[in-house]
Amino acid sequence: MIRNEVLKTLIPVISNHLVVCNIGAPSQELHALDDQPSNFYMLGTMGLASSIGFGLALVQDKPVIAIDGDGSVLTNLATLATIANNPRDNYILLIVDNGSYGSTGDQPTYAGAKTSLAAVARACGCENVAEVDAADTAVAVKAALAARKMSVIISKCESGNVQVPVIKTNPITIRERFMASVSA
Repeated sequence: MIRNEVLKTLIPVISNHLVVCNIGAPSQELHALDDQPSNFYMLGTMGLASSIGFGLALVQDKPVIAIDGDGSVLTNLATLATIANNPRDNYILLIVDNGSYGSTGDQPTYAGAKTSLAAVARACGCENVAEVDAADTAVAVKAALAARKMSVIISKCESGNVQVPVIKTNPITIRERFMASVSA
């Protein structure tokens, strides 16, 4: 399975929750599959979806799912130490690990080589860490939502993108409708 196929399986699980999605192709794919006001699409700032999602979980009680990529998490490893040391049980970090920088041409990441993001998360002190095959991602996210424990899920999938349109919604509109979802 590639990331787009993983996202398709997640739609029934995440559509009623606050979702912060990684830059580039992941946001474009999620937008094309199931545009929701409760989705915050990162249109820039590589490496910050996990941090922005965590910040949101700190200031309100609704479940927050941050969908990040292995390349982005590798650019901001400190986020794993931060969430481990300040756990919020309404926060799920889903790392879609395709072993590549999918938005910039599928160049390989170290997560596709020797670096285990599950091991890094555990070493940082994250207690609920699961590495799952792509096909089991939706089940793992559903279980994490039901458990109401801060969780880091690494979904191991194949590299590859699908052609989807660029998000044409104005970033201010994305922000405003997301903020309304947070307040609802």
